[in-house]
Amino acid sequence: MGHDQPFCIIGERINPTGRKKFQEQLRAGDLSQIAIDVEAQTLGGADVLDVNMGVPLTDEPALLASAITMIQKMSDLPICIDSSVIEALQAGLEAYQGKALVNSVTGEDDRMELVLPLIKRHGAAIIALPNDETGIPATAAERMVITEKIVRTVEKYGIPLEDLVIDPLAMTVGADPEAVKITLETIYLIREKWGLNMTLGASNVSFGLPYRHAVNAAFLPAAMSHGLTSAVMDARTPMIVEAVRAADLLLGLDPWGGNWITRFRKLEAAKAAANTEG
Repeated sequence: MGHDQPFCIIGERINPTGRKKFQEQLRAGDLSQIAIDVEAQTLGGADVLDVNMGVPLTDEPALLASAITMIQKMSDLPICIDSSVIEALQAGLEAYQGKALVNSVTGEDDRMELVLPLIKRHGAAIIALPNDETGIPATAAERMVITEKIVRTVEKYGIPLEDLVIDPLAMTVGADPEAVKITLETIYLIREKWGLNMTLGASNVSFGLPYRHAVNAAFLPAAMSHGLTSAVMDARTPMIVEAVRAADLLLGLDPWGGNWITRFRKLEAAKAAANTEG
């Protein structure tokens, strides 16, 4: 992940939020859906897999550790450990083999005091959101103030800034016509001041709107041009993934189109194989 690297796609699918059947399976100890989601996102082009096991009425730390262990037996892709529960983060980091990315911490002092020592101990990277006890800042300038606080606190704990990923907070344009402009301004300012890696929940911008894939596919290249280096997104949707990979090419992150051409050839081979089987 970096400003001179192709865009990093963090596959969002291994998450039970809003998936009733998946929640029921996890409560019953059935992890088989995870394997399906890993395969679908890998085929779609995910570079990292976000793993969230936040299911009510379960032992989230044990469930998260089991899911991570299972995924690492299936895939070499890095994992983004996603939980708001400190015990689950600890269990996930202990189970993970390699350098994990943790999603996430906010700018409240007490929250950073809980999470950052854990990040330091395990040599992990951390996604941090520039909001605090006052809520989500309405302007880019206010988000920069909290980002400054996060940067200074991360440095205080001896965590290198290359292990800090800022989420500039993508909000739905359906609720505020200025929301995306504020996010883009925040991305630009963070890149200019600190050169940090950034990520966000790409689908947030289109929440409540029809034909969401088209909105997300338009948003990501714009965000990339301002300095966004990754996103938690649906790696199974070709329209969005293709928009990102085309933006890599246009922004000079895919020299001579090597990745673009390789992807096209793989897609054509898969179509040919499907036609042969049919």
